[in-house]
Amino acid sequence: MNLKDKIRVIEDFPKEGISFKDITTLIGDGEAFKASIDEIVNHLKDKNVDLIVGPEARGFIFGVPVAYALGVGFVPVRKKGKLPGETVSVDYGLEYGTDTLEIHKDAIKKGQKVAIVDDLLATGGTIEAVARLVESVGGEVVSLDFAIELTELKGRDKLEGYDILSLVDYEV
Repeated sequence: MNLKDKIRVIEDFPKEGISFKDITTLIGDGEAFKASIDEIVNHLKDKNVDLIVGPEARGFIFGVPVAYALGVGFVPVRKKGKLPGETVSVDYGLEYGTDTLEIHKDAIKKGQKVAIVDDLLATGGTIEAVARLVESVGGEVVSLDFAIELTELKGRDKLEGYDILSLVDYEV
């Protein structure tokens, strides 16, 4: 199945000059959504993954079914102030300013093998921050898995040394 055919592209959204890749059409198609999850699961099945980590919110959409299929837990990464327990945080740069991501301090045990799953790899800044969070609490990042990669933004370059899977590639 060609998953690219299942992703709606909306030009000039959210602002002029942006070509938005809309995953709602992919996840709204049961067969396509299942195929995307199955492909990520297949990539991870021999990596002895202990946990799936996903950043909010679209990382939850892809990460939770992958965790379920592998029979492992899921750890949400949230924006600052959204998790109720004791957290560990990391600041990371955005195009204009910074933001903070957090996980529960006890969510990942030292030495656990972690796959980070998200919908989109663009510049790599968010996923680099998530990987730093995982590693700061002793987790080992064994894979970074995405539904979409915007290759022209060169996020992969920022994530050198990690095993990376993207199901669909777009030039911006």
